[in-house]
Order: sequence, then structure tokens, then C-alpha cells
Amino acid sequence: MDQVFLCDVGPRDGLQNQATLLSVQQRLQLVDGLLQAGVPLVEAGAMVSPKAVPAMAGSDELLLALADVKSRLQVLIPNARGYQLARDAGAENVVAVICASNTMNQKNVRMDTLDSLTQISQIQQQALADKVRLQACIAVAWECPFEGRTPIAAVMSLAAQLYECGIRHINIADTIGAANPKAVKDLMQPLVRGFYDVTFTCHFHDTRAMGLANAFAAYEAGVKHFDASVGGLGGCPFAPGATGNVASEDLVMMFEQMGVSTGIDLEQLMVVGQLAGDFTEQPTGGRAHKWRMLQLEKGRTLC
Repeated sequence: MDQVFLCDVGPRDGLQNQATLLSVQQRLQLVDGLLQAGVPLVEAGAMVSPKAVPAMAGSDELLLALADVKSRLQVLIPNARGYQLARDAGAENVVAVICASNTMNQKNVRMDTLDSLTQISQIQQQALADKVRLQACIAVAWECPFEGRTPIAAVMSLAAQLYECGIRHINIADTIGAANPKAVKDLMQPLVRGFYDVTFTCHFHDTRAMGLANAFAAYEAGVKHFDASVGGLGGCPFAPGATGNVASEDLVMMFEQMGVSTGIDLEQLMVVGQLAGDFTEQPTGGRAHKWRMLQLEKGRTLC
């Protein structure tokens, strides 16, 4: 059976822009629930300033509490200091973000893209020595809220420079949910074909209701790794217009109904999605939530 791999970014991307701040204990419950549902990788937090992103305060504490499952966790780092904090908390997988537009990069990490690239190269060398896996994320890969459409050539060039730094896992992020299936195919096909030894992950938001269609287009282009957020929660505090991520429940349902294995228990995942909604006081569940609930009430299978 064909297989895809999902990283649930709900405990980070899903929570970072919520009005309701969750305690470390509540976030631990969400992470544990996702792992119990069979999610292979969970983005548990971010080593960012609690003043800038209050929702991520205590991410180091959370990692230390999850030391026995740290191989299945990743954390976002904004800079070299964030990397040091993540490493010291026992992180084995970290994600460094670089934006495909200078304006967004300045808004996100207060440096231009070239400076971010230099820093990521330095972090990569240190990560190799520390035996920490570094993934680079190219944000606003299809459109920037400040500069408009992102040229394919800009993303290709940035991927090539990351490759030269030794990065072999690159996340391509539709940060504000502006992509469409054709645009996804036009970018991901040359990336997958041009960097055959790189693992590409796609990260889609559902701002324009095309998140699932975009994920399918990426899959058709050869992508096997995807980010999603339990319940469909999400949004970037530094990117105007960024709404919720593609719901993990919807993505799992789509692939499983296609005969593509995710290894995730959808019913257990739905329970975690409801818990996330209760904690954040937000409606959650994804676009097909009502249909899935109806099937369960009738005793039918979801996939």
C-alpha cells in the first residue's frame, strides 16, 4: 500500500495565534493524544520569545516532560539561540523557517533572507555535531501578504541554497493559504524532480478552501510528507490573512479513502480534535466533521 507521513503542527501552529492560552499541561494532553492516535511526528512547540508568542511559553518544559518520545517530536526555532534552547531541552528534530520574501522574513525573524540563510547554514553545522535533525521551512512559498505572488524561481533558488548548506529535508509552506492546485503542481514537480534526495513536506492553510485539493496536487507531484493541524486550528501572528491549517482529520480521511495509508486512527484523532476545541473554545473538526460524526452514529466506517 502507498503511504504518506503526517506531522501534526496543532500544538504549535494551531495554538500560536489563539486568544485562549493553554497551559503546558493542556498542551501535553494534546501531544500525548496525537501520539496515541498514531501520528508519527508532532510539532510540540516553538523556542520563541514568550513576549512575541505567549502561547508557546514553556515549550522547553514540555519537551523535557516528553523526553521518552522525543524522537517523535519536533520544535520550531527562529534563530541560533532558539536552536540552543531546543537542543538543551533534548530536541532531536528542529525546524528553521526562512521566508521566500525579504519583507516577510523581516516581520518573522527581524533579519533579511540572506542573513537567515547564513544563520541556517551555521545551525546546520552545529546540528550535525549535536546529532540533531534540522529541517528548513520555506515560508510564503506561493504568496507573501506584503510582496504578493512568489516567483517559482525564487523558491527554487532558495531550495538550492539550502541544499548547498547540507539541508536534506525542506518544508514548502503556503503560509497564508493562497495556493491553488495548479500552482502547487507547477512548483512541487520541479522541486521533487530537481532535488531527488531531498524529503519535501508541504504545509497548507485552508484560507481559500483549497487546502485538501492542494495536498492532493502535491501528492500527485510526488510529495509524501504533509503538515496538518488537529481540528483545523492555525494561523501565523506575523502573516495577515493566515487562517487555519488543513485539518488533520480531513487529510487523514482523504488519503485513507484513496487507499493511501497514514497509520493514524481517525476516530482517536477526532477525539483529540474535540479536546483542542474545548481547550481553545473554538469550533474544530475539519470540513467533513459532521459527515464523520453521522457515519459513527450509524455504526459505519470512516475510511
